Amino acid sequence: MYNVIKGLVLTESRCWDPDSERSYQDLFDKLDTNKDGKVDVAELRAGLTAMGILPFNDSIEKLYCSCKIVSSGDENKDGGLDFNEFNKYLKEHEKKLRLTFKSLDKNNDGHIDASEIKQSLEELGMDITKEEAQTILQSMDIDGTMMVDWNEWRDHFLFNPAHNLNEIIRYWKHSSVLDIGESIAIPDEFTEEEKTSGGWWKQLAAGAMAGAVSRTGTAPLDRVKVFMQVHSSKSNRVTLLGGFKQMIKEGGVASLWRGNGVNVLKIAPETAIKFMAYEQYKKLLTPEGGKVQTHQRFMAGSLAGATAQSSIYPMEVMKTRLTLGKTGQYNGMFDCAKKILRKEGIKAFYKGYTPNMIGIIPYAGIDLAVYESLKNAWLSRYAKDTANPGILVLLGCGTISSTCGQLASYPLALLRTRMQAQATLEASDKSTMTGLMKGIMANEGFFGLYRGILPNFMKVIPAVSLSYVVYEYMKTGLGISK
Repeated sequence: MYNVIKGLVLTESRCWDPDSERSYQDLFDKLDTNKDGKVDVAELRAGLTAMGILPFNDSIEKLYCSCKIVSSGDENKDGGLDFNEFNKYLKEHEKKLRLTFKSLDKNNDGHIDASEIKQSLEELGMDITKEEAQTILQSMDIDGTMMVDWNEWRDHFLFNPAHNLNEIIRYWKHSSVLDIGESIAIPDEFTEEEKTSGGWWKQLAAGAMAGAVSRTGTAPLDRVKVFMQVHSSKSNRVTLLGGFKQMIKEGGVASLWRGNGVNVLKIAPETAIKFMAYEQYKKLLTPEGGKVQTHQRFMAGSLAGATAQSSIYPMEVMKTRLTLGKTGQYNGMFDCAKKILRKEGIKAFYKGYTPNMIGIIPYAGIDLAVYESLKNAWLSRYAKDTANPGILVLLGCGTISSTCGQLASYPLALLRTRMQAQATLEASDKSTMTGLMKGIMANEGFFGLYRGILPNFMKVIPAVSLSYVVYEYMKTGLGISK
């Protein structure tokens, strides 16, 4: 049905001249149903869906694609595309598709086959099987030849807001853009083109801003989590509502954001250090000229996380102390640092360091493994319709994998927090990592290692949503995407 409609609407699509405005004009007239000389989001969504050019089943996905097309081409910001804007968008988009097609056509025979797709994905750091490459190819292959020519490539991606296959595949690259308040995920992957063009730092900056907004928005839940981790026990139960009431009573509503400044401030240096260390570790672990395998990526990511955490760990301790501090106890981050140094010495800035470092391995390993499993499950089941997984799928996979990673490493995070806060605890509560764990298990049982897990889970969805929305806006603002 899609081919029939496309043959009727996109007149002579096999011989479509990209320089001919007649084909674009015919399509524009069909989409402009109210004949006002403009195509808005609703008309684009309805028209392209009816034509089969937007084959998504999810209405939110269709709306997102339509909005992206209109926002990309709407130069005068009037909410719609006139013919000049529509024509300019399609021509510029088609030029980008042509460049991408040529870059993927390794043997310059005018066709892309499954081996070329597999090779291109390997260059982007994604290892897929030949069968998975064929599945992706089938989503674009109209004539069933198991090869994609230029016409098939253009027809498939012309109305896809992604500029090229690299961008679509980058959707699937395991990314730390989805910020849930933890900084021990595998770092972002960047292509050689992004590294040489300087686009990587813009993405890191966008991610850092997204993380700052996300953490600020969920700071009250993070503070009550830390409060419950340190002070809640069988004999002194601290509920979610009780914790909020206690904190508001002690310091007012503004106290719910206590410690958030340090939590936000440490994002930028940690992100930069992690990225640079990750690139160096990948070079050390990968044979010269070889491809980075999944296990090498995990090892490099874990080592990079450990390096970054070691560099900014004193800020982690200060964040915990400020979060647990009472009104007037500290006059900001520097006052907190001076008081810790004067009363407890330099070693206090590395309390909880051991469980924090150990926690990187289960978090990063399970996060990456779950994400890869979910990704492969989706590709094997749904990639026949489209190679683009869509926003909801990506958010879902990222959220689930990060949550599983947190669930596995949470007991170590609790031990870290209690050790960081030892100066605020009674003398009987101060101990080593193993001593603390034995004490918790003896007094509170296994589930005592999961104190504060409820507010931690509650902040996942708003944190992910905030970080994704801000990241998209920041990418547009920095010129990464239009």
